[in-house]
Amino acid sequence: MPSGHLDLPACWAALKRRDSSADGTFVYSVRTTGVYCRPSCSARAARPENIAFHASCEAAERAGFRPCRRCVPNGPSRSEKNAQAAVAACRLIEQSESPLPLAQLADSVGMSPYHFHRVFKAVTGVTPRAYAAAQRSRRMRQALPTAPSVTAAAYDAGFGSSGRFYEAAPAVLGMSPGRFRAGGAGARIRFAVGECSLGSIIVAATDIGVCAIFLGDDPQALVEDLQKRFPRAELVGADADFEQTTAAAIALVESPGSRFDLPLDIQGTAFQQRVWQALRTVGAGRTASYAEIAAAIGQPKAVRAVAQACGANPIAVAIPCHRVVRRDGALSGYRWGVDRKHALLEREGTPREQ
Repeated sequence: MPSGHLDLPACWAALKRRDSSADGTFVYSVRTTGVYCRPSCSARAARPENIAFHASCEAAERAGFRPCRRCVPNGPSRSEKNAQAAVAACRLIEQSESPLPLAQLADSVGMSPYHFHRVFKAVTGVTPRAYAAAQRSRRMRQALPTAPSVTAAAYDAGFGSSGRFYEAAPAVLGMSPGRFRAGGAGARIRFAVGECSLGSIIVAATDIGVCAIFLGDDPQALVEDLQKRFPRAELVGADADFEQTTAAAIALVESPGSRFDLPLDIQGTAFQQRVWQALRTVGAGRTASYAEIAAAIGQPKAVRAVAQACGANPIAVAIPCHRVVRRDGALSGYRWGVDRKHALLEREGTPREQ
């Protein structure tokens, strides 16, 4: 059996499951047919004594076997073809000035609408409609500052009417289109700086909800970070009512396993939104690996992108990125400092790997 350095038990297990995730890691040949196949090939199972494993297509061909016509092991895998189709559809969505019908997108990649919808969601983690909405939101942000009018920006972003644009704008922008058009000028963001057991803390909120909880060592640096995030907004110092919001955020830091019922104004890309929503399902006293979060949002290969989304999280503790660790349990990085991450997990009574 020309297996090289292959893990034979793992190969047999993958073959038994017809595991498509193992495609590309090895191929197997069948002595009685003279062909070699992917692990996921749907051909009838051969007798074990007639099967040999090979590290590559080239190795199988050197051993005298030819590629299976059913699974075409020396061509793109089904998952690769699906990824290529989804990417092609994404480019069409991004380039279109108006929403494209599902049937048109499916036809462009040679799939039925039902199958295309399933494939697109499996690859990207969102439906074609949600992806198109995210692209319109991106174009909205890009168009508003330079368009001759808000109405012009609405149509440039792909909205069929200004009514739909104004309906979607608050959730996407966190403020009115006019205010965002001026770079946040006139938007009122209340904030307060305080101290907690982990150092300095700044809490900020729009009319929608809490938009920032930053932790650090230097109060002035936290204020500057907030100003960078909302460069033209009107930052308003805390009043008596807002002090209650600040107190709630500090209480959450002191007891990160407690409830935080204040509304959040969470702004980010479609991918970041999915990651941050997944983080909020990881309960106190538990951790999840970056790979587990990637799998939870339907994109198991996006581990690095998940880590970047965690690092971009602007709302500490309330969106618990401190509960995400490496696969081996190590803490890795944390936007607010690894020591703070360790302290938060200890306060939640989270078991730690030794």
